[in-house]
Amino acid sequence: MKYLIIGLGNPGDQYRNTKHNIGFSILDKFCELEDLEFVSSRHADIADLKFKGRVLRFIKPNTFMNLSGKAVNYWMQKSKIEIKNILVVTDDISLPVGSLRMRTKGSDGGHNGLKDINLCLGSTKYSRLRFGVGNDFPRGKQADYVLSCFIEDDIPLIDEKKLLAVEMIKSFVTIGVNKTMSNFNGK
Repeated sequence: MKYLIIGLGNPGDQYRNTKHNIGFSILDKFCELEDLEFVSSRHADIADLKFKGRVLRFIKPNTFMNLSGKAVNYWMQKSKIEIKNILVVTDDISLPVGSLRMRTKGSDGGHNGLKDINLCLGSTKYSRLRFGVGNDFPRGKQADYVLSCFIEDDIPLIDEKKLLAVEMIKSFVTIGVNKTMSNFNGK
């Protein structure tokens, strides 16, 4: 069984620890724990892992957030992975900082990365793991907010929740999305 795990973010050092790059950060944490390194490839940095009889392909699109769908579609086709076996890890301003929520489908919620994935796949029926980054920004300043770093006081919580997100990804590929939602959503 093959899975495509997509972390959303923007390439480049200036975006490294921003809220919008939490998808990249979670995949980096997973790969760090498994002693894997990402390699640059077409439309994304990729890493592969064999885990409990499954093959996991991690991708961090290097197409920039607003064109994430191009990388997701390319790697789904190239890796011959069905849409039911993809998981997109992304930031979410509608959730409090550090909250995690897995869903089997849904709207883009105003998220340009998800919007592009929906467009390129022609579907919203793929699983996503949303990581709350809060919404403490003035009207019209959303872009500045998500492209800023977490405040220092939130870093211990963020680090803890990144580890929980890794466990949720492992659960997704082993026991499935529905049991993972039951076991983890709201925690």
